Amino acid sequence: MSQNGIVLVVSVSILRKDEVLIIRESKPSALNKWNFPSGRIEYGEDILYSACREVKEETGFEVKLNGTTGVYNFMSNTNHQVILFHFTGEITGGSLHLAEDEISDSRWIKLNDLVKFDNEELRESNVLKQIIDNLLSGELHTISMYNEKLL
Repeated sequence: MSQNGIVLVVSVSILRKDEVLIIRESKPSALNKWNFPSGRIEYGEDILYSACREVKEETGFEVKLNGTTGVYNFMSNTNHQVILFHFTGEITGGSLHLAEDEISDSRWIKLNDLVKFDNEELRESNVLKQIIDNLLSGELHTISMYNEKLL
């Protein structure tokens, strides 16, 4: 969702034991960049629902959100102000099926191996490195701070 030049985005670290799922994007603005499953919040959409929807659309997995590393406010490489809500989650169903028009590859990787990626390999590397640092240090917060959308 974009409002007055502000883009609202959700992303999810899908955790499995000591590994996390990363995806390689094939969108022109992020060609061959590694990222967590993510996407824009649609107008009127609940943030938590949006995060689960984006994971399902990009990976085929159904997830249960179980934490957040926080909210990140930054200027993107396309010169938009982005407010990103990042969550952690675990797979509850589905099977790996990548959105071929947006995602070219996926990989399960150990959390501590994520820091070895070069900045050029990551989408919005400064933000991803901050998320990775929070994941590694256990800086996770309960998602109960996110209330369901009010009608």
